[in-house]
Amino acid sequence: MNPHREPHGSPPEPPGTALTVTGVTKTFGAVTAVDDVSLSVPVGEVVALLGPNGAGKTTLLDMVLGFTTPDTGTIEVLGRTPAAATRRGAVGAMLQTGGLLKDLTVEETLRMLAVCHRDPLPVEEVIGRADIGDFVGRKVGACSGGQVQRLRFGLALLPDPELLILDEPTAGMDATARREFWRTMHAEAGRGRTIVFATHYLGEADDFADRLILIRDGSIVVDGTLDELVRDGDKTISGTWISGESPTEVAAALGLGADAVTVDEDRRVTFSARDGDGVALHLL
Repeated sequence: MNPHREPHGSPPEPPGTALTVTGVTKTFGAVTAVDDVSLSVPVGEVVALLGPNGAGKTTLLDMVLGFTTPDTGTIEVLGRTPAAATRRGAVGAMLQTGGLLKDLTVEETLRMLAVCHRDPLPVEEVIGRADIGDFVGRKVGACSGGQVQRLRFGLALLPDPELLILDEPTAGMDATARREFWRTMHAEAGRGRTIVFATHYLGEADDFADRLILIRDGSIVVDGTLDELVRDGDKTISGTWISGESPTEVAAALGLGADAVTVDEDRRVTFSARDGDGVALHLL
C-alpha cells in the first residue's frame, strides 16, 4: 500500500480481519434480499461470493461499501464502519453500475477521478497495473465491454486500497479478456490485497479464490475452501439451508442418500458428498 498515506485522526491498529459481517438482514418491501448473513474475511484472503443473479450478492456488497445500511446486524471493514473505510480510501470497488463519461478518454477519466482521492496512486502506475495502456487514449464510448471493465478496475485501484470489492468483474468480457483480467488480479492478490468478488461462474471461483461462499435467496448455503467444497471426496460441508425442506427433500434435491443430510431447528444443513461439483452446481 502507499507508504505516504497519513490517515485522518487516530485510526485503530491494523486488524487481522478485513471484513466482518454479523447477523445482517436487508429487506426491500416484502423481499428479503439478504437474510441473517454472518461471515468473516481475514486480511489477505481472496473470497468468491458465488450465486445466481438475484441471490443477494450485490445487495451484500452495497452494504459492505456503505452505500446502504442493514436493517439489522453490523458490518465492520478494516476496523471501521463501511462508510469510514471507504472515505479513508481503504476500499476500492468495481461495480456493475455507475456511469462513465463517454466523451472522455480512458486516461482523462482516470486523471479526473484521481483528484477525488486524497492520496491516489500515480495514474501511470494504475495504467500499467490495470493493463490498459493499449487503449488509454481511446474515448470511453469507443471502448469494448471488456475494456470498460478494465477501466473500472483501474478506477478501483486509484486509492491504493487494502480491500478490493469486485461485483461481477468479468461481465461483458469474452473468454480471452476474462483470462487476461484474472492474470492481472493474480498480481494484485500477490501484493497482499484482500479481494472479495461476486460471480456466477463456478470456474472463476475455482481458479482464483482461496474460499468460496455460496449464496442463494439471500442466505449463505455453503462457506469453505475450494478443496473442501469441490476437490476432496469425503469432506463434510455445512451451511444454512433457507427453503425449509425436510432432510429427505434436501437429500433428493442434492442427489444424496437420506442418511447423508441432517437439518436442525435453525434450518442449518449438514451433508457429506463425494460429488462436490454436483452439489455446488445444483445450489447455483
